[in-house]
Formats: sequence, structure tokens, C-alpha cells
Amino acid sequence: MARLAQTAGLTEIQQEILSTVRDFVDKEIIPVATELEHRDEYPQQIVDGLKELGLFGLMIPEEYGGLGESLLTYALCVEEIARGWMSVSGIINTHFIVAYMLKQHGTQEQKDHFLPKMAAGDIRGAFSMSEPGLGSDVSAITSKAVKDGEEYVLNGQKMWLTNGGTSSLVAVLVRSDEGHPEGTAPHKSMTTFLVEKEPGFGEVRPGLTIPGKIDKMGYKGVDTTELIMDGLRIPANRVLGGVTGRGFYQMMDGVEVGRVNVAARGCGVAQRAFELGVQYAQQRHTFGKAIAQHQAIQFKLAEMATKVEAAHAMMVNAARKKDSGERNDLEAGMAKYLASEYCKEVVEDAFRIHGGYGFSKEYEIERLYREAPMLLIGEGTAEIQKMIIGRRLLEEYRFQG
Repeated sequence: MARLAQTAGLTEIQQEILSTVRDFVDKEIIPVATELEHRDEYPQQIVDGLKELGLFGLMIPEEYGGLGESLLTYALCVEEIARGWMSVSGIINTHFIVAYMLKQHGTQEQKDHFLPKMAAGDIRGAFSMSEPGLGSDVSAITSKAVKDGEEYVLNGQKMWLTNGGTSSLVAVLVRSDEGHPEGTAPHKSMTTFLVEKEPGFGEVRPGLTIPGKIDKMGYKGVDTTELIMDGLRIPANRVLGGVTGRGFYQMMDGVEVGRVNVAARGCGVAQRAFELGVQYAQQRHTFGKAIAQHQAIQFKLAEMATKVEAAHAMMVNAARKKDSGERNDLEAGMAKYLASEYCKEVVEDAFRIHGGYGFSKEYEIERLYREAPMLLIGEGTAEIQKMIIGRRLLEEYRFQG
């Protein structure tokens, strides 16, 4: 393990889990990641290995068959996995967010039904907020649920659904005006539905279609899809928490911990970029010596390592804050903002160190250069994070004059 991004105060169990994941990444993910990514191939063998390690149930309570670990443990595992291949961490993340939302907000029947199968990896989760014309304005959701007897009928189109094809359970946020008078604030008339479906593409249950994978610049391997609901009938007992109108708050709670996850991904990708850059700098020679001996390269390596350390520290702080039971939207926003921005910068510096070879698909840094931009927009853009941070700072530092 490199000397960067160490975490103080971990228990023996946490250290053992991280050591196991790190070995798996080094042996099972890094050697095949670039080849699979270039083919845009779903990493089924890797996912099966993670299932055997119990990572799909890492934060699910032991009473439901999970490991009952903390957000910090989970985030550190994600950091390691993203260091190997960011797409694999995305497969885990959406599953984790749905499991977290169920644990925090689900009815007892929903927890008993879903969480044991999710812990075993037999049910894979995905969640869906965004729509084609939505962007960051969640309040503008147009997908809608209308009550019809003991069921709801859902209609609308959702976008950017990670694990859309491979998942078998999707948490979908839609408008539900039933019980909410006209003029109710948009965020108070939204509901999260737990939609069960068959994995795959096309019509995966009556009224629900997953058209196919969206072709992306990076973040390949994991399937990103649309989701189209046309008369999709969902029983009332699949409203998350059993009560309508709470969906926005449930989703934001999930996204909050998801931001810690994205920060962890940024840390992992940045670590790998630094490793590649510092290794190449010692192998490549110019003007009679390794380029690592040139002061300009040493300055670049120093800046990269400092950014890796800073991002890691903020990510760990945000995770520990959430684990303590305290509100962490300020810390999560800061961690996600800094880690994604620093990740982009560290990857670009490693790319520059590689020179022309960095532009070749033969070198791993080329893949990282296409993957890093996704972190700038996933779970909220930098601008959204700065809005969250600014508002929270004004709450904390309110002028009393």
C-alpha cells in the first residue's frame, strides 16, 4: 500500500476488511480493468467476487444478514475499489444508497423483504431522480403517480440511471399530488416508489421499459440507462416508508451519503493517477536522467500528493460526522466538491507527466482521464455543492447584529 491516504484510528476489523479489499483490487480488478473498459463490458466476474466478499451488505445491519459496518468503512472500501476501476464502485454505490434508504426510511415489512436479499447480493439496487429536462432542479420532476384503488399508476421518463439494466430493484422519485392540495411546495408532493423488475433491457415488467445502455465517454462497463414508465402499476405497500409526500427528503438523505461515496471515488482515482505518474516519472528518461529528477516534475508530484492527502482527510471527516449521528451535509458537500476537483487536477497532471504516451489507449492514465469528469457532475455539480456549502455556512455564522 502506498504511504498516501492512510486513516488513523481504524479498528482491527476495519483494517482487515480494507486489506482484503485492497488485495482483491490489486489481483482481480487492476489487471483487467482497462481491457474491460475499452470493450464497455460489464465486469460480472469482479461483481461476483465482491458478492463473495460480502460487500453488497457492508452497511446493512447484521440482523438482515449484512456486516453492519460504518459509513467510514464503506467509504474506505469504495476508495480502494475506485483506485482499481471507478465503474465498479458505481455498481456498488447505487445499491448501497437504496439499501441505506430502506434501512433509514422503509417500513418493517419492506426491510424484512428486501434487506436480506440485498445483503446477499441477490437483489441489486438502483435509484432514479433525474429526468431528460431536469438537470439539478429536482423540484421540476414531471413523472407522476396517480392512486387507483390499492395501487398507483406511474407515468414518465427518467434519465441517468446507473445499474438500470442489471438492477432488480429501483427506488424511483415521482410527483404524487394525492393528499397534497394545490399550491403545496413541490418537494412536499414527491414520493419514492420501490419498483421491482427483471434485470435486462426492453420491457422488464408491464409498463416499465429500460431502452438500453447510454454510450458514454467514460465510466464504461457499468450500465447507465433511461427508464420509461407507461401505465406502470405499483402496489401501495411499495411506497417507501408507507406514506406519500416524503420522497424528496428520503432521496436527499440517500444522496447525502452518496456524496461521501463520490468523494471516496475521487480519492481512489486520484491515488491511482498519482501512483501511475510517480512510477512513470522514475522510468522515463530525458536529458540524461529520469524525469523525476527534474525539479518541475518534482513540484508537480508534490502538488498531486498534497491534493490526494487533503481530499482523503475531508472524505474521512465527512464519513465520521455522519457515523456520529450528526448532520453532515456541509462536510459531505465540501468533501465531494474538493475530492472531485482535485481528482480532475491530479489525473491531468499524471496525464501531462506521461506526455504523448498518456494519449495512447495502451496506458492506464488514458482511461482515468476519461473517467474523472463524471465525478464533477455525479451526485450534484460543483455549483450545487457550493450552494449547499454557502447556505450552511450562513446558518452556522449568522450575524447577530
